[in-house]
Amino acid sequence: MSNDWQVSAAAWELAALSFRYPGAELADAVSSGEWADAAREIAAALGLALPEGFGAHASADGLRPEATRLFVGAPEPAVSPYEGVWRAADDGVQALLFVNPHSMAVERFMRECGLGRPEGANEPLDHAATECELLERLALRAAAPADADDALPGGSPEAAYDLFLAEHVRAWMPRFAERTAEESRHPFYRDAAAFLAALVG
Repeated sequence: MSNDWQVSAAAWELAALSFRYPGAELADAVSSGEWADAAREIAAALGLALPEGFGAHASADGLRPEATRLFVGAPEPAVSPYEGVWRAADDGVQALLFVNPHSMAVERFMRECGLGRPEGANEPLDHAATECELLERLALRAAAPADADDALPGGSPEAAYDLFLAEHVRAWMPRFAERTAEESRHPFYRDAAAFLAALVG
């Protein structure tokens, strides 16, 4: 069972890397084909289906401008990477970064898991990449169980993982992945969206 958790941790790590602002690590992994190979290997290990032609275009050219257009944008991104923005729209209210109830719930959950805001970070913690990182950490804790983690939400890494997936990730990430696939002009982000969609089920 711990091996499944290790594969899940690797899956969320790859997803987090995919939706963080692209740096040299992502560009190298995409252009070398390593990113697509890792995604296919993880998907096979977890029994997830990826679309035909997945990873066929291994080019990192234009990753940064496309990430900016999709997820940063001016005045608004094509696809918001924040849970609070999606959930505020569901609630029919104006989304305020940091101080909406969903963003604050994510921050509380992360604090309960022993994770605070990284030093100098000025981004809400309900960013897609940050939520993927939390699931990666919980999966790693489940893969190498220490003493009971009663302090975690649900009382164990497995319970906290399931809870966060159900209460947060699955409430918005499938739509985030779908919109990213629709909006992206870069094959990498269509592949990243397909990988994330398969992962969140």
